[in-house]
Amino acid sequence: MTNNADANGADANGAGSAVDGEQPPESAERTGLLPVDSAEELRELLGQPHPVVVDKVHQRLTDADLDMLARSPFGILATSDASGNCDASPRGGRAGFARALDRGTLALPDLPGNRRGDSFHNILENPHVGLVFLIPGSSEVLRINGRAHVLKDAPFFDAMAVKGRRPRLALLVGIDEIYLHCPQSLNRSQLWGAKNAPATRG
Repeated sequence: MTNNADANGADANGAGSAVDGEQPPESAERTGLLPVDSAEELRELLGQPHPVVVDKVHQRLTDADLDMLARSPFGILATSDASGNCDASPRGGRAGFARALDRGTLALPDLPGNRRGDSFHNILENPHVGLVFLIPGSSEVLRINGRAHVLKDAPFFDAMAVKGRRPRLALLVGIDEIYLHCPQSLNRSQLWGAKNAPATRG
């Protein structure tokens, strides 16, 4: 892709652009913006959720949740530090890499990666985490929120070994809420192709 910005970060029209982490100019983010200022205004704009959607939230893993975790090779872990600075990190492995220790607890191994440890640093300051699990080809999306601890060893590390190597670290997540998310985002994006496999439940 051709970059029309000059050496000072100005494009062909003289407007600045974000280069090397620089913030965009104020003029690019101040015109025509109408913020939502309250929860009441937001609810008026969104409308009320259907009772079925509200009732989907639960606190213990069901048999269907366990089945989806067993089939999921990929998830996204959302964390934030004590100041609210956020991070979202992809997590993956063999199907079932996220292990349910019981119906209220998950364990996620730290598999070899870039060693930055952003998520772990955040969790040391703020244990609240959000997880999304996907299954390739399926429109099912499983959301789990909870509180995590970073572990350097535990009896279940042996069961999470890959090619004979135990993980050096793992996350232990105490589940606060579970929610099967609407499949429309996957269907609209055609993430898995022209047709996503239908969700197997609700």
